[in-house]
Amino acid sequence: MVTLDVRPQLLEALSALRDRVAAARFPLPLPGAPRARSNRDELLAQLDDYLVPRLKEPDAPLLAVVGGSTGAGKSTLVNSLVGRRVSEAGVLRPTTRTPVLVCHPEDHHWFSGMRVLPDLARVWVPRQDPGAGPVVDELPEPPGPEDEPARVLRVETVETVPPGLALLDAPDIDSLIAENRALAAELICAADIWVMVTTAARYADAVPWHLLRTAKEYDATLVTVLDRVPHQVVSEVSRQYGALLAKAGLGDVPRFTVPELPESAWGGGLLPATAVAPLRTWLVHQAQDPAARQYAMARTAHGLIDSLKSRMPELAGAAAAQHSAALRLISAVDSAYDGEYARLRGRLQAGAVLAGDALKRWRAYPLDCTAGELLDALVESLGALLLCAVTAADERIDDAWRREPAAAAPGLADHPPAAESAEHRIGLAVRRWRRELEEYAEDEVRELDRSVAPDPEVVAALAATGLLGGRRGRAAGEGLAERIGAHGALRLRDRAGRLLADYLDRVMHAERERRLAPLDALEVHPEPQAELIAALSVLLKER
Repeated sequence: MVTLDVRPQLLEALSALRDRVAAARFPLPLPGAPRARSNRDELLAQLDDYLVPRLKEPDAPLLAVVGGSTGAGKSTLVNSLVGRRVSEAGVLRPTTRTPVLVCHPEDHHWFSGMRVLPDLARVWVPRQDPGAGPVVDELPEPPGPEDEPARVLRVETVETVPPGLALLDAPDIDSLIAENRALAAELICAADIWVMVTTAARYADAVPWHLLRTAKEYDATLVTVLDRVPHQVVSEVSRQYGALLAKAGLGDVPRFTVPELPESAWGGGLLPATAVAPLRTWLVHQAQDPAARQYAMARTAHGLIDSLKSRMPELAGAAAAQHSAALRLISAVDSAYDGEYARLRGRLQAGAVLAGDALKRWRAYPLDCTAGELLDALVESLGALLLCAVTAADERIDDAWRREPAAAAPGLADHPPAAESAEHRIGLAVRRWRRELEEYAEDEVRELDRSVAPDPEVVAALAATGLLGGRRGRAAGEGLAERIGAHGALRLRDRAGRLLADYLDRVMHAERERRLAPLDALEVHPEPQAELIAALSVLLKER
């Protein structure tokens, strides 16, 4: 007989695997990313809400989650199994908004804490005294912004539910409300037994069959209920439904049929005990027969662990695809900035800064232009050249990223670097370079053994012109040597050149990093792929 393995080593391996799954991120909008995020969330729900709690507490009651599509009669079915109204049912759809868990009073402690479904706050609703009249559920008002969290679980205790069994009425799996659909999927992940409810009119719909195939994929303990079947067609509908189950490889799944009765027509009454007796007997047997209970728990738990063999590599593959896409985006940025930086250095060596207004100022110096005005023009021209390089790099990146689906991520597509802010940052950098150059010029002038030393601003202007002017700036170098000597001119030019290269490196690196910052914020790293596979390997070895 299949038994549950509850060794500490297995729990530790599962805990480590759970942490690796939770750490996996799929932020880039690649074709497989939505499926990967959905699979990760589902797997986390199954680990947190079912597998780890079940292995830690094998003696906890069996939890049978009743799921199905809108109007399938889940709440009426649960009420009828219990023998009184514990879950709201009705013709308004969707009716089940707050999930209801029903258990025997002796089992209340198992579900009052956060053992399972830790993300749902517990709610207990006061009841009327059964002897004073009909028992009516008083549902709490919807929580407000300052009230308890909206995600709540109502816990009901009823003597008619046998010890060792709990029933959970889940929201509709095809609810119009997205939160209800997500909650329904989460609740089903917490089940020892999946009770899938459909109707005679909708047994071939896609939504319930997706759940049935998922249960088969995970080899979960599953039972199906064909509800609201008219007496006239009960044999034919049951036969067709059975044929569909057999075709899907689910022919051995226990199947129960509930006839259409006046009590179920409006969703407000209780079905006769005889209508749900076979299903109730089956559920009670699973909870109270030791062999059946052990098999039901072990099958679902082992099925989930076995499913990790395919699900974890799929997550790892999606993580690898995310990292590969991120590397392509980074490569486009690096290529663009490296190319434009090389082009910028070539233009600087060719004297491209000494052009336009800067060239006019140089030709007018010193008669119609001061050293300060010449420096202003050179700094402005250098800043424009740098801004042109950054803008060209960003344009190349935009062109490359348009061919990458991953570049459509909100943080990348919605907030491109602003040209104005780049101009401001570059302007600050070149002005700082000028100030440091002027300090270097002051140092050289201070070293001169002369009674009449040249103006440091003139020295700085000649040094900048010679450094940035190419062939047109040779005369500036000669003028600089005349004022501070050949050795001083060479020393100043070398220091100014190194300073310029340092500032250029810093500017281009800073702009590259700003372009990559939104991508870095998404934290797409190579580690998750290896960590997911390693965690699976450890788990399988422990198992």
